[in-house]
Amino acid sequence: MDATENTVTERHPLIIRLLAKLVSYVLHPLFIPSYIFLLLMFEVPYEFAGITIWQLKMRLFGLFWLTAFFPAFAVFLLWRLKFSESIFLRTQKERIIPFVITMFFYWWMYYLSRNFTDQPAVLKFFFMGIFIASSLGLVCNNFFKISLHGMGMGGALAAVILFSFYYRLPMGLPIAATALLTGIVCSSRFIVSDHTSKEIYTGLLVGSVCQIGAYWFVM
Repeated sequence: MDATENTVTERHPLIIRLLAKLVSYVLHPLFIPSYIFLLLMFEVPYEFAGITIWQLKMRLFGLFWLTAFFPAFAVFLLWRLKFSESIFLRTQKERIIPFVITMFFYWWMYYLSRNFTDQPAVLKFFFMGIFIASSLGLVCNNFFKISLHGMGMGGALAAVILFSFYYRLPMGLPIAATALLTGIVCSSRFIVSDHTSKEIYTGLLVGSVCQIGAYWFVM
């Protein structure tokens, strides 16, 4: 944490900073695909017809393994091998390899989703959307440190709205909850990170626009 970040965080009480850090961890961008899959399990269970409960749990586990565990483990290895100074990836340079790694896994999930007939069709555009967002995030990273949390929550909010539109379902509660969480996460990043307004709002924009674009292209 540099001097600028210290100045920002010291403006807030300790309990607020701790809560902001907790929110940042629980709603980390790597967990968003798993949360979206869980939402679909509860909202459109009929889309998983043909597979057992055990198979469904294993599908969720596999998704978490590929989109959260492996990218996080790669970051850990980069840190232990001294390719980065921190597992928190505080600089733009440290984020380049993790961006490429997550792009690979998101593309792989999209590739697999095209062949699955026993899971929601909307996952195709969702996985493509997060792959495109990661690609644009890598480009933006060359110029400024775009907020990964902003990208994740912006994509999640747009995806939930598009799910409701696609299935013609009254998903007011999930949409409202996701919008509220998006605001909480972005506020948390203002409190415990050195991100500027531009970096966070651009992250939100990239995440949401990529989901909309993927929906238009895939569906």
